[in-house]
Amino acid sequence: MQDSSFHLSDREILDRIRQMPHAKASFKNLLRELGAHGDKREGLENALNGMVDKGLLVEYRSGHFVSASHSKDFIVGRLSVHRDGFGFVVPLQKVADIAGDIFIPPSSISPAMHGDRVLAQITFVKPDGKAEGTILKILNRAHATVVGEFRVRRRGNWVKPNDDRLQQWIYIPEGMELPAAPKSEDRIGTKSINVSSAEEMDGMIVNVELLEFPADGEDGVGRVIEILGQPGDFGIDVEIIIRKHHLPHQFPEEAIAQAQAIPAEIPAKEIARRKDFRELPIVTIDGETARDFDDAVFVERLPNGNWRLDVHIADVSHYVRPNSSIDKEALFRGTSVYFPDRAVPMLPHELSTGLCSLRPNEDRLVMSAELELDNAGDVVSQSFCRGIIRSAERMTYTSVHRILEGDAAERTIYAALIPHFENMRELALILNRKRTKRGSIDFDLPESLIEFDANGLMTGVARAARNIAHRIIEEFMLAANEAVAAHIAHANAPSLYRVHEIPDVKKVHDFEEIASQFGYTLAFGALPVKKFGVVDKRRDGRKVRRDIVMADERAVVTSRNYQKLIGKIEGKPEERILSYLMLRSLKQARYSNENQGHFALAADTYTHFTSPIRRYPDLMVHRVLGRLLDGESPGWTEEQMEEFGADCSFTERRAGEAERDLVEWKKVQFMMDRVGEDFDAMIISVTKFGLFVELEQLFIEGLIPIDTLPGDHFKFHDNARRMVGERSRREYAIGEKVRVVLYRVDAAAKSLQFGIWQPPQAGRKKKKR
Repeated sequence: MQDSSFHLSDREILDRIRQMPHAKASFKNLLRELGAHGDKREGLENALNGMVDKGLLVEYRSGHFVSASHSKDFIVGRLSVHRDGFGFVVPLQKVADIAGDIFIPPSSISPAMHGDRVLAQITFVKPDGKAEGTILKILNRAHATVVGEFRVRRRGNWVKPNDDRLQQWIYIPEGMELPAAPKSEDRIGTKSINVSSAEEMDGMIVNVELLEFPADGEDGVGRVIEILGQPGDFGIDVEIIIRKHHLPHQFPEEAIAQAQAIPAEIPAKEIARRKDFRELPIVTIDGETARDFDDAVFVERLPNGNWRLDVHIADVSHYVRPNSSIDKEALFRGTSVYFPDRAVPMLPHELSTGLCSLRPNEDRLVMSAELELDNAGDVVSQSFCRGIIRSAERMTYTSVHRILEGDAAERTIYAALIPHFENMRELALILNRKRTKRGSIDFDLPESLIEFDANGLMTGVARAARNIAHRIIEEFMLAANEAVAAHIAHANAPSLYRVHEIPDVKKVHDFEEIASQFGYTLAFGALPVKKFGVVDKRRDGRKVRRDIVMADERAVVTSRNYQKLIGKIEGKPEERILSYLMLRSLKQARYSNENQGHFALAADTYTHFTSPIRRYPDLMVHRVLGRLLDGESPGWTEEQMEEFGADCSFTERRAGEAERDLVEWKKVQFMMDRVGEDFDAMIISVTKFGLFVELEQLFIEGLIPIDTLPGDHFKFHDNARRMVGERSRREYAIGEKVRVVLYRVDAAAKSLQFGIWQPPQAGRKKKKR
């Protein structure tokens, strides 16, 4: 936190440094330039340290700083380590003339660990912009704890990390093997396991607090803080993933006590100051297994022919006050995390599935967006208020879909609500047409759904259902989010926006090259390029000149280009692969205090308002909106909002990685007993070491190594992105359908290895399995 006597923002300090020669400055220079004398000196020092932590500045030696985006010698980023020992530094700030991540050879990584934020020195840059470097300094450790398997050995006790990117074992000194009793109840996981000796723990999964990090060839040292169970125990995979990704999962006792102390009855004084919607047939529409109901909706035709759309969102801000114990823990978590068989909630269940959840036939406090829309889907008028509702029904997507499809049984049960659902469908389709007209991208990629039996064991992977009811809620939530964002932006109040920037030109260029092989293009005109002349010196002493062609950053692509291509490939065999690759060419959406619009939605202004039970940014937006409704001044500065945005973007990525990691692990477990079986698959990526394929009915991915491709010696052709046989000229390309055999399941690496299926040769007996 900056000293109160120092008032320059990060951006102002950065602008001043960028004006200096080579965008470099010393602490002494800055003291003089900024007039930061006396008590302001500490404030400047804190500000600079904070900017180094954020990756805006690089402190390349003590007291000397350079703008991260201007440095060609140093870079700050996250270290991503491969299981084979090498790694990459993923820059926090884009660096001019550097393409992609910085390669770090195995010899240059120690003592850093996977996930650490590091300062790296760039040692070599190739003509195509790919760079190599070495780790100079660890700025922030990613792992205060490590989950792994406890091993009893003659020379002591050790823990082998579950994550194979953490390659050093952790030594457990005598007396540090048995954990202390937990301070707070684990409300989502397994019960505590009691053991009396280290020998009993051999082979068990434990969580370890690191006391000393591995360094200079020495092992790390830790103490066991949790015993999770045996590797094969039911649910142990979720427990491991929670700790591997450092997901906060135990609420502080103070937060639980706060939640339990909130009275269930709403005071009459609070009801009186709110708009009462309780007489309207408002409903929630969610999945069958949902328990936290954030949103409820109501639609009706107005006498003037326009539409009334009310979107009511749980008023979490009424119960969770800034800087309370619950609030601090919610910010720390950032989001709820959803696994196939359980969830790690952002809020204690007293709130998430209790007081805040819009359960049917119970009075609930809400923040309401009231929109009047014309028959083109344009907003004629809008207003926002604090309200109180009583949901008429807890509907599911399946039930609403059946009603709208004419299911007699469902229509009998919900006869009184049928006109409302029909109104919802009509308005949702109007809103969808409006979005399509302005260029909004609508990827309809299939999502995998893990299926379980009655005992909770995985039985298969299916395509998640998506119907008109999903579309209804999606369109209404988008409309509410846009309306709230526009209202806050017009008031010029510091807030959080959901931003999605235009795609990186190189990724667009890469996609165009692949799409052209299928006869398609994004059709935004000729792609501007920059040419660089490079002279290569051969071993025989000859010098050969060649041109490097790179995409020009000035190329402009719009969401409409993507939208039109989606329409062209709809229903075609190549739709799945091109949609997948288009999605990969886009940037990841994030939270920011700056309103930069949303590329994929073709929206000038967008935020997240509709899920405050499970997303902290939505809770912050509710608070901002609430202060505007009350006529109060903004409660937070732009810099505070910038920090909230960075924190929430990080926790969102962390949750997404954990959810994907578990699903992939479940898929690998499911395939363990299917070695030798053959499947229909599609090639989704071609690399120098093999083909990545996706099984068509199971949405499961794996690798076909290049040296296993049958019938020829194959080479990777980078320009064509194909694998080509040297003699036969047989080619394998992205999007091609192949029949594959599962050869190997690597449970430790959570990966699958396939081979190209070949029909049995005539006269040869099939090997018995």
